[in-house]
Amino acid sequence: MRGTLPKTKNHKFLCVVGSRHPSPYGQEACRKLISGLRGYPISIVSGLAIGIDSYSHKIALENGLNCIGFPGSSLEWDGIYPPSSTPLARRIISSGGCLLSEYGPDYVYVKWAFPSRNRYMAGISHATLVIEAKKRSGSLITTKCAEDYGRDVLAVPGSIFSDLSYGPHMLLGGCANPATCSEDILNVLGFDVKGRSLSDNPAFKRLDPISKKIALEIAHGETTADDICEYLSIGISELNERLSMLELEGLIKIYGGSLRIA
Repeated sequence: MRGTLPKTKNHKFLCVVGSRHPSPYGQEACRKLISGLRGYPISIVSGLAIGIDSYSHKIALENGLNCIGFPGSSLEWDGIYPPSSTPLARRIISSGGCLLSEYGPDYVYVKWAFPSRNRYMAGISHATLVIEAKKRSGSLITTKCAEDYGRDVLAVPGSIFSDLSYGPHMLLGGCANPATCSEDILNVLGFDVKGRSLSDNPAFKRLDPISKKIALEIAHGETTADDICEYLSIGISELNERLSMLELEGLIKIYGGSLRIA
């Protein structure tokens, strides 16, 4: 191991796997689902491979989530495979996450190492999420391990016209849970999100008093920037700054001049 494993009792581990050549839809689905986990005690587990693996870790880091990487190689900085993932591996360590491998410093990479390490990714995780996978995808090896270990499996539904939908749709026809929003993942991981109010959101609890009032005003229904400025006696520049911060925290969405709770 390089780095530190989370030791909090209620911490959850989500393995994310998928195509090495995801479509724009797959990338956007990955961003939406993982961004919605912001603020929860969740680690994103993946293999640092090109595609959904690396993309899921990048989105997780952007949203302040812990990451655990399983490269199919040793943990020596000059031995990380693929080499293009070395900067990402360093970011995972510097952000407080860790890298795990069964291979020692002198290990020389071979192709079978990638499917071999999948059993560890599935085993350490409470659930595995699949985002796009062709018929012979290595991601399906991971989901098979997860099923054998009694772990939950989630799959993102895809287009009926895409080969990348084969894996998720096959899984959805079996034991997998559909993942159409972040709440689907949170429910499977055991977080009680049904009927949650805005004030229950961990990101909301970290806000300063004025930002909380802005978020609550938006949550109450249709409102405009001018209404909020008048209600709170603040300037439009200050409001726009706080609205941008609330959107980055994943609490609100700004559609043109319309404000909505995310």
